[in-house]
Amino acid sequence: MIDVYYWPTPNGHKITIFLEETGTPYKVVPVNIRKGAQFEPAFLKISPNNRMPAIVDSEGPGGTPISIFESGAILLYLAEKTGKLMPAETRGRYKVIEWLMFQMAGIGPMMGQMGHFRNAAPEKLPYAIERYTNESRRLFGVMDRRLGESEYLGGDYSIADIACYPWVRIAQREPEQLEPLPHLRRWLDALGNRPAVKRGLAVMADLPQQPLTDEERSILYGKQQFERR
Repeated sequence: MIDVYYWPTPNGHKITIFLEETGTPYKVVPVNIRKGAQFEPAFLKISPNNRMPAIVDSEGPGGTPISIFESGAILLYLAEKTGKLMPAETRGRYKVIEWLMFQMAGIGPMMGQMGHFRNAAPEKLPYAIERYTNESRRLFGVMDRRLGESEYLGGDYSIADIACYPWVRIAQREPEQLEPLPHLRRWLDALGNRPAVKRGLAVMADLPQQPLTDEERSILYGKQQFERR
């Protein structure tokens, strides 16, 4: 059984999608990041960077429990554990790892900052909004060119696609961003129609979507991050 310390964010969705795709048994342990649960000492033992998702595998290497934080590391671990969604052959394996790192270093941080400055920042900063919006669109173009060569990012469907999809699907809220990117649109439609992807996205999707309070904004983005450590 995999315990998934989770909140319904793009990074959290990566893990539930993988587990649904592979039929791996798991239990969700909610981590309410709006209320500061990510700073609780028990969680910090699992995820010292006070970020979710994290997992605890009760049947880790050698039959003893193992905890892992960082969504990319979790996907690599689960792919190795299950033998699924990652090529065994070296060239194919590193093609998948390339695109996984592309998400971790590019898509996630740039889209996260874009979303923050467009939707969550207490004041609108045009330079920051333009900077992160333009970089996100550039990365969409990189993906579109790759997907014009290959059905999926790593060749076959893999953890690279699972890592990117929960972030990139946000662009569907502004279809004009995707108009010049036919291959990316095709990929988004294909992944969005996968039953396991739908199930992974549905985990805790019924939470009410309320605007951040000042207290919650401070927990997520302000000085409380340091005070609680």
